[in-house]
Amino acid sequence: MRRTPAPVPPAVRPVRRWTATVLAVLALLAGTALTVPGAATAAPAAWTPKPAPMATPWTNQVPVDNPLPEYPRPQLTRPDWASLNGIWDFAVTSANAGRPATFPEQIRVPFVAESALSGIQRRITQNDKLWYKRTFTVPAGWDGRRVQLHFGASDWRTTVWVNDRQAGAFHDGGYDAFSYDVTDLLNRGGTNTVVVSVWDPTQAGGQAVGKQRLNDVLPHPGGGIFYTAASGIWQTVWLEPTATAHITRLDMVPDLVNNRLKVTVRGTGTSGHQARVTVSAGGATVGTATGPVGTEFTVPVPNARRWTPDDPFLHDVRADLLSGSATVDSVGSYTGMRSIGLARVDGVLRPVLNGQFVFQTGTLDQGYWPDGIYTAPTDAALRFDLQKHKDLGFNMVRKHIKVEPQRWFYWADRLGLLVWQDMPSMERTPDTAGRAQWEAEYRRIIDQHRGSPSLVMWVNQNEGWGQYDQARIANEVKAYDPSRLVDNMSGVNCCGAVDGGNGDVVDHHVYVGPGTTVPDANRAAVLGEYGGLGFKVAGHEWYPGGGFSYEDQPSPAHLNDRFVGLLDGIREVRLPRGLSAAVYTEITDVENEANGLLTYDRQVVKVDEARVRAANRALIDASRSPAAPVTLPTGQFRSLRVTTPGYTDRYVRHKDGAVFTEVVNGTSAALLKADATWRIVPGLADASCYSFESRNYPGEYLRHRNSRVYKEGGSGDLFRADATFCPVRGANGGVRLSAYNFPGQYLRHYDAELWLAVPGGSRAYDSPALFTEDTTWTVEAPWTP
Repeated sequence: MRRTPAPVPPAVRPVRRWTATVLAVLALLAGTALTVPGAATAAPAAWTPKPAPMATPWTNQVPVDNPLPEYPRPQLTRPDWASLNGIWDFAVTSANAGRPATFPEQIRVPFVAESALSGIQRRITQNDKLWYKRTFTVPAGWDGRRVQLHFGASDWRTTVWVNDRQAGAFHDGGYDAFSYDVTDLLNRGGTNTVVVSVWDPTQAGGQAVGKQRLNDVLPHPGGGIFYTAASGIWQTVWLEPTATAHITRLDMVPDLVNNRLKVTVRGTGTSGHQARVTVSAGGATVGTATGPVGTEFTVPVPNARRWTPDDPFLHDVRADLLSGSATVDSVGSYTGMRSIGLARVDGVLRPVLNGQFVFQTGTLDQGYWPDGIYTAPTDAALRFDLQKHKDLGFNMVRKHIKVEPQRWFYWADRLGLLVWQDMPSMERTPDTAGRAQWEAEYRRIIDQHRGSPSLVMWVNQNEGWGQYDQARIANEVKAYDPSRLVDNMSGVNCCGAVDGGNGDVVDHHVYVGPGTTVPDANRAAVLGEYGGLGFKVAGHEWYPGGGFSYEDQPSPAHLNDRFVGLLDGIREVRLPRGLSAAVYTEITDVENEANGLLTYDRQVVKVDEARVRAANRALIDASRSPAAPVTLPTGQFRSLRVTTPGYTDRYVRHKDGAVFTEVVNGTSAALLKADATWRIVPGLADASCYSFESRNYPGEYLRHRNSRVYKEGGSGDLFRADATFCPVRGANGGVRLSAYNFPGQYLRHYDAELWLAVPGGSRAYDSPALFTEDTTWTVEAPWTP
């Protein structure tokens, strides 16, 4: 009797056949991978980790000899596998040296050599080569099958030998999985030795490097927005038995219009084979179809429950490889039935999920850890950051300059987060060989994550780092994966970046923001980065006193007010004017960046979760049920009255060039009445907003300068932007006036003076007391017609 595994087991790890050893069955029932006999040449007890610069809640939960035991490839599962994670012998030689005679150290795989969890924790440079060695035996139950040796990822050039014979060619790449069929290199009945060498030049090379830099591995001042390098094996290493003819990949694209799933089953040794794909929900089959291997065919999925962040429902998928009527290989998988695209919504180009616009609000997620650097200490830790996004009300995450293990994508799929995936950048514009390598690695990354429903956009390049051929690359990525959106350059307005002019979005970076990004003729408007509000939590700093942010906050209360003010500004001002997504920097502190919503050690949430969640929810809800835009009567004279209780007899007036509020009534002097009268005209910087021209000084306008508000004339882009205000609906029929070039900052009276005030700001006129009332005005008949 065989126990058939569910296509997507609850814990996402395969269930072994009953013919496997009792040890294997018990190990899997306990939720761990099979520990391969002969696990290492040295006793694990001889190894100890190094002290982590900061301890996360999971630092001390990492098993010595079987870390990260979960099944590493949730979208292509088989019942038998064996982890090679654990203690390996280790050596470092010069970069051009051959295999060392001895391996004097030990390292815990899959943690990089720079990390505390590896047990090595030292700087690795382009002059070094890393060497790993361990032994294993092949389980007897695998007899008669091929054996694949898989690496989740290893940074950067990796070469593998089994029993002193090289397993295929070396692999170049730091972010994609790779495998070798090692069957013909094995001693089936005895001990096998695997040796791995890795050379990683980090930024000294021309490869994708992301934010890695050759810095000291221990906390130190400086570093800016770049972090500790991550060299060597950093994702799970594992063995898997397969049939000679077997499935290697499932490409799945939901087709909601036609109620079907488009599938391409790819394999090796599959000439003359067919593939059968079955989709089920809750254990009940909803559709099945058979087609040729390597060619797209479709499976009916009628009345499919749509995958969304609010309802991340996953359908189970099973693919069988058929030789005639015999099944020679089977894999389990899953899919989420959803679509992503662009559409005009009320005349504005927007990204639409399942045909509906929903504002995408998320954070920048660097994926760094103080104990494991590139590798989360446990699967629970990997899940934690994504769950915290959900707790804070976000529905999206931008994975920045790194590609995570496939289990990270599984958790995003299961928890319900929209993912923007960056292709890690190069430090400089690459040569011909570097371009070929970067593009080939990018294609492999796309292939490996095609099936993830959470992944909705590829971000090709960032802020001009290593930029080249932006338009060509965007077109090629779109052609290679037409089922997703493409961002040709995140931060086209920043740092010397050159916009390719194509792709699906125009993407600005604005610190602190939220800026004024607007759609163009063919692209939706997104804010790829904003925020950077910093608060340092004593006892939870990577280098105490060394942290920085884009805007330091003096207290948690200010941080909460300022952040929620940014979210409210996006909802009130930028969403109605075409912004469709925004990415806050960032979810956690990272080394000396102190602008996280959580501390780097994940021990402290700096913000009020309930309040942030409510602000995000209000933003998302507003995108689903947009309010009618606020309009003002252009070409007409009006007066602006204060709505703050106790001051409702005061109006906005200018005096000696500055602007104040003052009591105005029927007995007031004619000059005062004229000073309190303004002509409303289309915004000088944006005709969808408004400018306020003085009644008795034509050509002079309300204008903010250094936060104070004046009546001034002028010209140029800065003047026009400073003199433009966008209306936001206020309470009781009132209106709030947001600065065009500082969305989320509002015209406010304070001690009778007019200021541009910041919600959560630290200046006296930013005071939270009566902030909403002081920034709300009624537009009334003019005192001087």
